[in-house]
Amino acid sequence: MNSLGFNKEPKDTRIVVAMSGGVDSSVTAALLKEEGYEVVGITLQLYDHGAALAKKGACCAGADIYDARCVAGKLEIPYYVLDYENRFSESVIKDFADSYLRGETPIPCVRCNQRVKFRDLLDAARALGAEALATGHYVRRVQGANGAELHAAFDATRDQSYFLFATTQAQLDYLRFPLGDMPKTQTREIAERLKLPVAQKPDSQDICFVPGGRYAEVVKKLRPEATAPGDIVHVNGTVLGQHEGIVHFTVGQRKGLNLQELSGETRAPLFVVALDAENRRVIVGEREALGVSSIELKEINWLAWNLEADKAHIGNVQVKFRSSMPAVEASLAIGGGGNVITFNELQYGVAPGQACVVYDGSRVLGGGWIARSHSRAQSVFQATAAHAA
Repeated sequence: MNSLGFNKEPKDTRIVVAMSGGVDSSVTAALLKEEGYEVVGITLQLYDHGAALAKKGACCAGADIYDARCVAGKLEIPYYVLDYENRFSESVIKDFADSYLRGETPIPCVRCNQRVKFRDLLDAARALGAEALATGHYVRRVQGANGAELHAAFDATRDQSYFLFATTQAQLDYLRFPLGDMPKTQTREIAERLKLPVAQKPDSQDICFVPGGRYAEVVKKLRPEATAPGDIVHVNGTVLGQHEGIVHFTVGQRKGLNLQELSGETRAPLFVVALDAENRRVIVGEREALGVSSIELKEINWLAWNLEADKAHIGNVQVKFRSSMPAVEASLAIGGGGNVITFNELQYGVAPGQACVVYDGSRVLGGGWIARSHSRAQSVFQATAAHAA
């Protein structure tokens, strides 16, 4: 077998590489070309070139397409740019705005992988006769007894498995992740050795369509009603102040409330504990009100072969509800009663709309989107919402 698991020589194996213009996907293409594979580069144009060129630090922008084209030229591989602006706008950007309008905390990078990149790129790769689609993600694809498994990256500081939980088994069978077993420092070293023009290019930090992290401006443009004013209410029902739109708030937020100044009182720090989008209310409380004991998931995707067959209490697992957090211990129950994660210890900053990814050690079992959480704040929030109605 060659390094990607095919029973033929690399020179007889065509691989499409998803090229974003960054160092990771560029090194992926370069390594495969160096091994002798027939490499084809593809970039998805996801939004307007003119706006993209004026923005630094984001993937799939005009400048990044230029960088990807330069790398492809240096590697002497075919390179194509495919226009998916309309699909990206409908499936990712508008969904992002609608999530904030519902009082949720969206994760657009997961939606992009789920609804655009891993669907349309795979179709394009197959149309080109490729044996696989390779990406620069820091995750590992491990061949298990029952098929391909998705595992966290060797370099925990770069692990991107959280963002790929919605990958289907059929997609995983076709995907390859050559960087999953190496640290980012090694990737940079390879880029330098191969004299790639992006060797020192900084990593993208922002959501690609949100300039400078100013997400509220994007949401306001698409959904102006998200900036409608409303009340800031304590979990006990007391109105403490007013806000200028729920789009400016997320669960767990502490800064930007200015409630001590508004009330003229000295109080313990307050946090956003829930968002009542229907009544345009921001519910706040002390830190203990943030504690969540369990969550319910929707839009579940399971990669572990036996979960759906068991339809039972699975037992101890580890979960992440933010990409950068360490996995925490929990129990998982699936089946007729729903898909419920119960934390071994109270967790804080858990918000509807976030992704919750389930692990067994390094292996990604699957995950879903947080539909609701169960906490003291939630019960009080429901009571105060009913009173307001």
